[in-house]
Amino acid sequence: MQAKHESVLMSEVLQALAVQPGDTVVDATIGGAGHFAKILAALGEGGIIIGIDADPGAVERGREAYAADRRPERPVAHLVNDNFRNLARILERLGIGSVNAIVFDLGWSGYQIAAPRGFSFSAGGEEPLLMTYGLPARAGESGPSAGLGTGQTAADIVNSFSEAELADLIFTFGDERFARSIAHAIVAARSSGRILTTGALVAAIQAGTPAWYQRKKIHPATKTFQALRIAVNDEIAALREGLAAALHSLAQDGRLVVISFHSIEDRVVKNILRDAVRAGLGSVSPKKPIVPARSEILANRRARSAKLRVFRRSAAPLSTYA
Repeated sequence: MQAKHESVLMSEVLQALAVQPGDTVVDATIGGAGHFAKILAALGEGGIIIGIDADPGAVERGREAYAADRRPERPVAHLVNDNFRNLARILERLGIGSVNAIVFDLGWSGYQIAAPRGFSFSAGGEEPLLMTYGLPARAGESGPSAGLGTGQTAADIVNSFSEAELADLIFTFGDERFARSIAHAIVAARSSGRILTTGALVAAIQAGTPAWYQRKKIHPATKTFQALRIAVNDEIAALREGLAAALHSLAQDGRLVVISFHSIEDRVVKNILRDAVRAGLGSVSPKKPIVPARSEILANRRARSAKLRVFRRSAAPLSTYA
C-alpha cells in the first residue's frame, strides 16, 4: 500500500490553537507531521515545539519537517518517541513547566495504515496480525512496541482470549452489533490453526456476520479491527492519562485541541473536558464539536468521522482538578 496522509481540519486546528511566534506548543500525535509542520511554521525565535509519537516513523517525519525549516529564527524543537500518556514526565524531563497550546489528533496516519503491522484489512490479507505502533521488540525489550502498548499483539488476543472475552472486547471497543457471533466464528476458526494474518481474521469475521452486513459501505471487519487496535495499544487509558496531563500543563489562556474519529474516543474527550469545566479550569468553545466541511470530506474520505473539541484554560488553580 502506498503511504499517503492528509491531516484533517487543518485550518480549524490552526485557528483554535492561535499560535504566537514565542509560544510553547505540544503536538502530542505527530502522525504524518501535517499539523506539526504548520505549527512549526507559525512559531519563531523564542518558540518551542514538542512533538510526541509512539511510532518511531512519525518522529522521524517530525525531524524531517524540522530539518526542512531553514529559517534562522525557527523555534527550538524536541522530538520524542513516547506515548502521550507520559506527557507530564516528558515535559518535566525537558524542563518545561507549562505550555500555550496542545493538539491531539487521535486518527491513524496513512503511513501507519500502510505499514505492515496488521492495521489494514485491505492490503492483501497477508500482513502479520500485530496492530502495534512500532516494530516487534528486540530481546530484552518489554513488549511488541518497546513498552508503549500492552505487551500483546492482536494475534495474541485473537488466539488466547475466551469467546466471552472476545465478544466483550469487540462490543465495548468496537460498538459491533455482531460481537458475539464474530467471537464465536473466531474461536471456531482458530480451532483449525492460529489466526496470524489480517486475511485469516477477516475470513473469520465474515463467517460470523450475515451476507447483508457484508454488502454495506463500511467493511464488516472495520469495528473488530478498531476494537483490537484499541485493546493492543491501551488507547482509552492512554487518552485519559494524556488529557489529564495536558489540562494540568496548560498555561493561563492556553488552548487544548482534540480531534477524535469514533464515538468511544469522543465520549472520553467530551466527559473529561466537561469535568474540567465543572472544576473551574476553563471553558469549551464552541459547545458542540467542529466537524469537517463537506468539501474536505469529499477530498479526504478519512475526514468524514472527525470531531474537533477546543478547551481554553482559565486562571483557576491547577489543584482544583484531580
